[in-house]
Amino acid sequence: MSRIGKHKVNIPAGINVTCNSNVLTIKKGNIERIYEVPKCIEVEVSSDGILFKPLNSEKLTRSIWGTSQRNVSNIIEGFDKGFKVELEMVGVGYKAAVSGKKLTMQFGFSHDVDYDIPEGITIACPKPTSMVISGASKKQVGDVAAFLRSYRKPEPYKGKGVMKVGEFVYRKEGKKK
Repeated sequence: MSRIGKHKVNIPAGINVTCNSNVLTIKKGNIERIYEVPKCIEVEVSSDGILFKPLNSEKLTRSIWGTSQRNVSNIIEGFDKGFKVELEMVGVGYKAAVSGKKLTMQFGFSHDVDYDIPEGITIACPKPTSMVISGASKKQVGDVAAFLRSYRKPEPYKGKGVMKVGEFVYRKEGKKK
């Protein structure tokens, strides 16, 4: 039995949720997200929250039960609070700056790296060596952070690269003479 799936998803004030035959429509202002719940899960929307119930006890149904609950919970939490990831750049000459809808980064290449910021994502650079990525979609924020990190992954010998704030990088000893 799913420990996550049986919890009710609370609906904060200002967010409207409607269900039409396993299609949840979640709205806040003029922003709308649609989530299609699998047919093997029953959805009950009430004034105090959303409850998910499995229609049978098969293994696939039980696994998708908790996943559906968590996905809807993340959509509602994104509308209510939003998600953010903080990245720091460690290395000589590593810098980032935002101008309009474009992020320009310097990683020691012979050229600057330009990244077009996607719709729904905001990137701020409080310091030249740090970036704060925020948005309403947990998946989209994580994808952007992973893509920016892929330019210079943390390396274990000098500890240089793009990493999350507070991330531990396992350090290796260099070659001995």
